[in-house]
Amino acid sequence: MDVLTQLALSSDATQLAVVGAAFWVLAAFAALMEWRRKKVRDYAQLERVGWMPWTAIFIMCAMIGGGCLAMSLPVVLGSL
Repeated sequence: MDVLTQLALSSDATQLAVVGAAFWVLAAFAALMEWRRKKVRDYAQLERVGWMPWTAIFIMCAMIGGGCLAMSLPVVLGSL
């Protein structure tokens, strides 16, 4: 059985935990990109590559991921 089939057949709480973890990975990526953007000393280079609201993306993904993990935590811990 492959991973996607196992995930599809798992409980709703497990699926919610996986989605929450994915949002936290995306939040970590956004935090890394914001750190890289702040590290740029040449602002001409900053304008050349474009601008993304990495802080807002980080906050939104961290909140959604934390909410998903908090809602799935009692069921996931109860099954261990």
